[in-house]
Amino acid sequence: MIQIGLCQIAQSFGYEEINDGQVYEEEVSSALLAEELGYDLVSMVEHHFEDYALCPDNFVYLAHLAAQTTRIKLMTGAVIVPWHTQPLRIAERAALLDQLCNGRLILGLGRGLSRREYAQMGISMDESRERFDEAVPIVMEALETGVMEAHDGRFFKQPKAQIRPKPIRTFKGRAAQVAMSGDSVIEAAKNGLKMMQFMYKPTEVHKQEVDTYAEHYRNHHEAAPPIPFFVDFCVCDTNADRAAENADRHVRRYLLSLMHHYEMMGDHFADVQGYEEYGEGAKAMQTAGLEAVADDYLASQTWGTPQQILDKIHARREILGAYDILLVTRFAGLPYNVLERTMKTFASEVMPELRSWGGPETIAA
Repeated sequence: MIQIGLCQIAQSFGYEEINDGQVYEEEVSSALLAEELGYDLVSMVEHHFEDYALCPDNFVYLAHLAAQTTRIKLMTGAVIVPWHTQPLRIAERAALLDQLCNGRLILGLGRGLSRREYAQMGISMDESRERFDEAVPIVMEALETGVMEAHDGRFFKQPKAQIRPKPIRTFKGRAAQVAMSGDSVIEAAKNGLKMMQFMYKPTEVHKQEVDTYAEHYRNHHEAAPPIPFFVDFCVCDTNADRAAENADRHVRRYLLSLMHHYEMMGDHFADVQGYEEYGEGAKAMQTAGLEAVADDYLASQTWGTPQQILDKIHARREILGAYDILLVTRFAGLPYNVLERTMKTFASEVMPELRSWGGPETIAA
């Protein structure tokens, strides 16, 4: 059965006269509502310094949710590995949170894309790929064995260390990696992690990346790869005109915040090691222009009436196959009553139909 959950971003951009505490009040309220309505999981990003997204520690946030929930899975979406200069701390915090939530943690890992965040962390973006690739295997191995073995790498020096509290459950099948570039897709497969992508490319391109992931996963593990997570910005409403109006206003506004935070149309990606693919994307967006980029982005997200949303997901599945669904429902000034309507309408009128479709938990050969 597919998983259906929330991806939260703790955004204050677009919300007038809101303080940071109110951001968290709304995110926590929607997370608790998700458990009540039967969603499978809630995920929180890691971002720093700006109103684009303001969750500097998703382990802390999810621990807060763990104390108030009993069933829903809790996912880091994701821990940005290169910003954590000691991988041991990632393993320790994951082990502790998994204890506190009684095995409900899904550990999501990512590499990061924001030049500003890297600069303020004092870490070179040129090192991000190598830092990520060096850290992730030793974190995952420590969570399997309860021991981080001695390590003497380029970026990390680690004496042998016990993980306490000791992990008592395997993280195999409970770990994911954000994989938005070709090298990250391959690395996710190599690490045996579930692939997670934000939906903004043409569906056929996402399909090519899923196929690449599946091929490399099988080559490395001689096992069937798990179906991917795909993340969408969602407005669900029984009133088609109202859904279209809210999606047009708020999804476009969110894109502006994304373009600013990541400098997505900037020239700098071409000169940063490991981000050349984003440099090519920036050139394409510069050629197309922001208005065309916004049109494509809006069209790629999941919004509309329940039937329109079901039709879109069905059409995607015809190309991609089955996938687990993460919905961003609070973003760019979208009022809480609209968020609540989206979550309730999706849960009552979309989710039962999606569950009836079924689908495999692994990607078919």
